[in-house]
Parts: sequence; C-alpha cells; structure tokens
Amino acid sequence: MASCRAWNLRVLVAVVCGLLTGIILGLGIWRIVIRIQRGKSTSSSSTPTEFCRNGGTWGNGRCICTEEWKGLRCTIANFCEKSTYMGFTFARIPVGRYGPSLQTCGKDTPNAGNPMAVRLCNLSPYGEIELQNVTIGNCNENLETLEEQVKDVAAPLNNISSEVQILTSDANKLTAENISSATRVVGQIFNTSRNASPEAKKIAIVTVSQLLDASGDAFQQAAATANNDALTTLIEQMETYSLSLGNQSVVEPNIAIQSANFSSEDAVGPLSVRFSVQKGASSSLLSGSTSIHTNVDGLNPDGQTELQVLLNMTKSNSKACGFVVYQNDKLFQSKTFTAKSNFSQKIISSKTDENEQDQSASVDMVFSPRYDQKEFQLYSYACVYWNLSTRDWDTYGCQKDKGTDGFLRCRCNHTTNFAVLMTFKDYQYPKSLDILSNAGCALSITGLALTIIFQIVTRKVRKTSVTWVLVNLCISMLIFNLLFVFGIENSNKNLKTSDGDINDIDFDNNDVPQTDTINIPNPMCTAIAALLHYFLLVTFTWNALSAAQLYYLLIRTMKPLPRHFILFISLIGWGVPAIVVAITVGVIYSQNGKNPQWELDYRQEKICWLAIPEPNGVIKSPLLWSFIVPITIILISNVAIFITISIKVLWKNNQNLTSTKKVSSMKKIVSTLSVAVVFGITWILAYLMLVNDDSIRIIFSYIFCLFNTTQGLQIFILYTVRTKIFQSEASKVLTLLSSVGRRKSLSSVTRPRLRLRMYNFLRSLPTLHEHFRLLETSPSTEEITLSESDKAKESM
Repeated sequence: MASCRAWNLRVLVAVVCGLLTGIILGLGIWRIVIRIQRGKSTSSSSTPTEFCRNGGTWGNGRCICTEEWKGLRCTIANFCEKSTYMGFTFARIPVGRYGPSLQTCGKDTPNAGNPMAVRLCNLSPYGEIELQNVTIGNCNENLETLEEQVKDVAAPLNNISSEVQILTSDANKLTAENISSATRVVGQIFNTSRNASPEAKKIAIVTVSQLLDASGDAFQQAAATANNDALTTLIEQMETYSLSLGNQSVVEPNIAIQSANFSSEDAVGPLSVRFSVQKGASSSLLSGSTSIHTNVDGLNPDGQTELQVLLNMTKSNSKACGFVVYQNDKLFQSKTFTAKSNFSQKIISSKTDENEQDQSASVDMVFSPRYDQKEFQLYSYACVYWNLSTRDWDTYGCQKDKGTDGFLRCRCNHTTNFAVLMTFKDYQYPKSLDILSNAGCALSITGLALTIIFQIVTRKVRKTSVTWVLVNLCISMLIFNLLFVFGIENSNKNLKTSDGDINDIDFDNNDVPQTDTINIPNPMCTAIAALLHYFLLVTFTWNALSAAQLYYLLIRTMKPLPRHFILFISLIGWGVPAIVVAITVGVIYSQNGKNPQWELDYRQEKICWLAIPEPNGVIKSPLLWSFIVPITIILISNVAIFITISIKVLWKNNQNLTSTKKVSSMKKIVSTLSVAVVFGITWILAYLMLVNDDSIRIIFSYIFCLFNTTQGLQIFILYTVRTKIFQSEASKVLTLLSSVGRRKSLSSVTRPRLRLRMYNFLRSLPTLHEHFRLLETSPSTEEITLSESDKAKESM
C-alpha cells in the first residue's frame, strides 16, 4: 500500500511538471507568434532605419536629415568643417548657421562664459560651401547692458544688433532673462521710429532665428514674467517688417520673411496673392523654399507643399503685402493649448498695408504638417489665429474647409498670425519586454507553480509552520508575474490601422483644443494596473510577514506565536493592500471623475502601471504614497530583521555546540540567500537605478532585472530543490524513467555482438604515440561485458 502511494506521488509530480512545462512553452510560442504577426503588419509599410544615414529619420515618404546633412539618404555634407581663424577655433557649423567660437569671455568680464566671436557658414553664388569672416564681440557687454544702451536715441544700432546676435549664438545657454532682454533689444531695432539700417534689421532676424532654438521651458518662463509684453511686441514688429522688403525675402533656419509690392496696374480690381512653403530635406527653413505669386486663381498645393496661403484682397488701395513663417510656436506661448509632442508646428503670418479700419482681405490656407505617422494618428484640428489682445489662440472669423487632397484647409476673414492646432491619437508605446525579462519571468512562473504544489502536497510530511506564509507569498508573486508578462503592455498599441482619415474629422467643431495629443480610454489597462499594484503590494506584505514569522521562530524562540497568528497574518497579507489600492483609486476618481481621462491620473498611457508624477507634482503622486512609501518602509524593516537574523543565528558560532562548528561557510551563505530572497532584499537595487550616470544606471537595471525576474526560480531552488523530500522523489522519478528507457533500448538491440565488438575495439585503442592494434574478444568477454553493463544501468 505504501509503495502504491509512493508511485501515485511520483506520477503526480511527473504529470504536474509536464503540464506546467507544456503551459509555459505554449504561452511562450503564443507570445512569439503575436510578435511575428505584429512585425509582418508593420514591416510592409516601414523603411529600415539603415536607409537614412547620419541621424536621418524616415518620414512622409522620404529621409528627414539633420541640418548637417542632405541628399536622398542624408549622405551629402551640409556643413563647414572645424576651422581656426584669427586665433579663434570653431567647431563644425551647418550651412546657414553662425557658429560660436570655442574661446569664451573670461570669468572677470560681464559677458563671462559666452563666445568671443561667431562665424557664418554659407553657400557661395556658385553653390559651394564656404566660411565667412569672423565677427568679434565685446566681452564687456551683455544682454542687460545692451538693453540699457538701446534706449538711447543716438545708440549705434548696427553694433548693438551684432552684439546681440553674438550673445544669442549658443541657444543652449539662453535663459528666460536672456530671451526677454534680447527680444526687447530686437524690438527697438525694428521700431520704425528708430530708423535702423536694413543691415541691422537683417542681423536682428538672425537673432530671432537663434532665439527660436532656445528651450521651450525658457520661453514659458519668459512669457510668464509679470508685465512682459516683449514677445507680443516682437510678433507685431515682424508683421510690420514683412511689408518693407519690397519683393525680396529673408530666410533663416527658423524664420522666413517675404514681401510683395503691387503696381497700379495690378491693383485694379480684386487681387489674389499666393505664398507657398515647400518641404525640405531637413526640419529647417532653407533659402528658396518660399515663393510668392500674384494674380493667381487659387490654391494649387502639390506633394512637396508644406503650407500655402492665398491672400484675397477685394479693395484696390493695397500696395504691398508681407508673409512671415515661424519654424515653431515658441514665440506664441498659449495659456489654453499645451503641446506635448515634438513635431514642428509652423506659424504663418499674412499682412497688408491697409489701415486696420479698411482691412477687407480674407485668407485661405492649406497645411501638410510633419509628424511621425507611426506614433501619431490625426484625430482633429482647429483653425486659429493669435489674438494680440488676449495673447492666446482664438478662432473668431476662422473655419475649417473640407478637401479631398489630404491637406488641412482653413479659411479666415481677416489677416494676422495663423496656425493649425492639431490633436493626435498617441500610439507612441514602448517596445515589448526583452528576452531577459521574458526568460526570467517564465522561469519564475514555473518555479513558483512547482513550489506551491510541492508545499501543499508535502505539508504533512514536512510538518513545518512556514508553509502557509511561503505558499501565500508564492501565489501572490505568481499572479503578479503572469499579469506582468501578459498584461503590462497597453493593448491600444495594436489599434492603429491607418494614418488617419481627414474625412472622419468633425469640420463643424473649430474649438481650441487643450492639448495636441489625446489618449484612447482603456478600462482594461486601468484594471490591470490596479491588479498589478495590488498583487505587488501583497507580495511585499507577505515578504514582511515572512520576516516577522522568522523573527518569532528564530529570535524569540522561547515565546510561542501569537494566538490566531495564521488568521491574523492572512487578513493583513491580503486585506491591507486591498485597502490601499481601493483608497488610491477612490481618491483619484473623486478628484478627477468628471474628466473622461481621469484614469491617466492613476496609471500611465504607455504601460499599464502607476502614473509617473510630474516634477512639480511628486508630493500628490499616487505612485509615491500608495507604493514607494509603503515599499520603502517594508524594505527597511526587512533589512533590519535580515541583519539581526544573520548575525544572531545564521553566522553565529557557539563554541559549546558541536553542531555550529560543523556548519560550513557554504551552507551559511545558502541559508543567508534563502532568507534574503524571501525578504525581497534584492528590490533595494531599484533605488540604485536612480543615479544620474546613464552607464551605471544601465548596469544596475540589468542586475535588477536579473535578480527580480528570477525571484520565483530562486525560491524554487532554495525552498524546494534543496529539500530532502524533493530530492528523494525526484531521484525515484528519474530512476523510473531511466528503467523504462533501458527496457526499450534493450528490446531494440538487434546486433549486440557487433556493438560489443565495436565497444571493446574503442576501449582497446592505444594512446596517441603507440601502434594501433585490434583485440579480438571471446564469447566469455562478451558475456562479462554485458553483465557489467546491466549492473551499471540497474544502479542508476
């Protein structure tokens, strides 16, 4: 009867191991098939990143190059090499840009840290790339002193314009105060009452272009300064300046200005002027990319058109019109619209020389904006203009028009600064888990399942009190790993099927949007985030309970466990995390329930996990109070108990006890690791991933991933494989399998004599430096060899 029970136990273990192995392999194959299908669905429409060289990216059917390269594959140089002239050294300078010198003003000067000179890299009349002469600045002047000087009516505006251009040549160093001072100085140069020279104004345009390279945060701070109207004044002066260029144009990397004058013959009757901006190989504006045509019938965009404006003037008293194109919207700091994506948002300005009271022009526009169609899908757009009074976007007098050519069309009954504010569905999701994470989680899932089964099946044989705590820890960790592997990715990443259909846009709604991206609601992702939150808190809670139980068993050995200890720790282990999660979700919903996207205050859009707080909202973050704080408290207490147990029990040698002398260092190390794994000590590595050094952070990230994704496997090895019961049962199963295999192999032997002779031949081969000799075997030798082989197989 006992042998029958042992047989059933061995068969059960074998069946369970086989089933779990099959399940894990099946899940892995299923996941691989899904990834292959995703790759097939996207590979047909995507272009290999290797096609575009030197940092170029594929977009809108072509390579979008950086400023330093051009051509079909971004392989043609578009820069001036490193140079030295007049004692100043300049790094590589893109064509059309001023490069700052590597030499900077001394620390004891007002202009400390800023470049001492600049140099222009430009194209010659024959199209060759060449460097211009060096412009040397004055280290005793800074933007603040120039702002005071420009107020003087007799101030030398040419020198001041050159100095400001040099001081703003390094956009990475520009602060909000620098931007405010520079815009005030440039505003005085463009002030018509100051009668600045055309050369000073052209240099000031270079300064404006350089300012638009500064960070968006610096512009936000500059715009938020009390009574700061410098940006608004500059915008107005750019419009006025656009009327003064005759039929000329000024094009810089971030701003282009072009004018058109009309003769008396052109001014008879209605007049239409078309202004176009063509797409370039890079994101910067290039010379020749803008054009003006007068007396046209209407808009005629083609595949290379990025934006086009048709200015319709019904009265004949207009003599000139002007257009300004801004590469980005940094001068237009809105209080209602927030841009979160990084695609270029061009602003177009149109103006006539009519009086404001006589303005009768209307504007038709088409836009073909650049954005990453792999990550964003157009959802809607609004036709807006910049209201100089409110200093914000407005829709008065503007409306959307339908079109069948794929362009975004707008119409306004007035002239000013126009833009198209687009909203996108964001499909910018992270890549799937890497091989290390998948392999580690798969091993952990298998190890945890086997540990749970082993602990439950052998609980009566082992007669240990640790079973309940360990089983609950393994169950919570197993569920968390399953949810992590199969639910951490937002399923919305698979919903993008097209690049967006303009015909699906609501053309009757022209309200100013709040942001340029919208997130698709996904209640399932929110539920998975809550479950991951809950089961990870449960896992850490059972880690803490394991530490408390071992502390009672090993340190306070003379005192029994508290009454109803199992029931008490079960309520804590499964109940307290549920309360934390419920309170967190409830508070967030009560505060933001009216917002359709309230769930994004709890979880991330990219993955189904707790939301990462903004830099100014860490204190109110659910990630801090409902996860980081409780986890930190648990880890601190577990580390304290771990150190206490290690010193007083695991590594303590009692000279009066012979048993402690015989314990080897290896056994002590294994025991220490066993305690550390159950206490979750390896999660401390997560705090080491917060270092600022990228190389060090990557190293700790891999170490953290290796130790924590395989935590279930570690528990299986330390708490299941090392037990004598498991080793005994596994040995019996292996013996059973080997005996079955031996019977099958013996029955399949057809020519034993030939095989035995070959075996004896191989055994009798001499060494490398001896002669080879074939030893014949006798029947008695064959019988002896066969009997020895049988005995060896039976002993396995």
